[in-house]
Amino acid sequence: MSRLADVRRFAERHHRLIGAIQVVVGAVFIASIGWAIRGSFHSAWDDLRNANLALFGLACVAIAAYYLVFVVGWIWILADWGIRISYGQALRAEMVSMLAKYIPGGVWTPAARVVAARRAGITDAALVTSSMLLEAGISAVAGVVVFVVSLGFVDGVDAPLAPLVVFGVVIAVLVQPRVFRPLASRLLRRFGYTRELPTLRERTITLLLAFYAGTWVLGGFGLWLLLRSVGAHPEPASIVFLGGVSAVGAIVAVLFIFAPSGLGPREASMYGLMLAISTEGQALGATALNRVAITLVELVLFVGGNLVLRAREREPRLVEAEQSG
Repeated sequence: MSRLADVRRFAERHHRLIGAIQVVVGAVFIASIGWAIRGSFHSAWDDLRNANLALFGLACVAIAAYYLVFVVGWIWILADWGIRISYGQALRAEMVSMLAKYIPGGVWTPAARVVAARRAGITDAALVTSSMLLEAGISAVAGVVVFVVSLGFVDGVDAPLAPLVVFGVVIAVLVQPRVFRPLASRLLRRFGYTRELPTLRERTITLLLAFYAGTWVLGGFGLWLLLRSVGAHPEPASIVFLGGVSAVGAIVAVLFIFAPSGLGPREASMYGLMLAISTEGQALGATALNRVAITLVELVLFVGGNLVLRAREREPRLVEAEQSG
């Protein structure tokens, strides 16, 4: 308990140092990957210069749809715990935490979600953090399932399948109510949280697995459009595989905590997997466009969601002002 408190105090005192270390390690990793695939840059640049902007725009729409649907999962988890949050408030909280991933330090993503949830009236930080862990865990398991199933649609995929399956099984066990609730409660008690966490029903977990699997396929459609925009011609059947590729990339981004938003490791994993259905230049071009697209979409949804939410929050005040006047 004291050791955990010491680690927490050290992180609070030296958050700038930790962030700087992350940046340096991330830069070295990206430089190493860049050197390893330097031969693909020329063909990738040609593909990017001739990219189909209409297909890129459609890919952005598909990625935006992925985010807009993904938010429903978090609302679902909170609702199962008896906590209500509007779609607009949940979207703002999700997008704030997504953008916070780009800030070195690793603690800003949950902190941003907690602050945004507090603005929505949910003041229990431990509960919000626990819901994020469940969201990430169930989504990761669904992503592993999608990727494994997708291997039946694509030949010649060179992927570390055994570690990925082991990871999926471990996370699947950890998100089970009989494991997650006592484990999370024990950890939170060390930080002074004495309340018992609510239980997420097993039926809800099963439905969420199917739901998140569907979101990964939707994300795969966006990646499929990005590949087509740089001149590749993947079969429609590869959309499920590309959904699995997106899931693996997201999992890698979470595991490589030194890289803000997984910048570098995420791209490296996706690039390597997409070589099964495209050339090196096309895979690299689509990977680069994917980073541009997800960042652009996150910014647009954050700004757009804020504008809509503020407009809705002003409506009751305007009505009250008119009635009082």
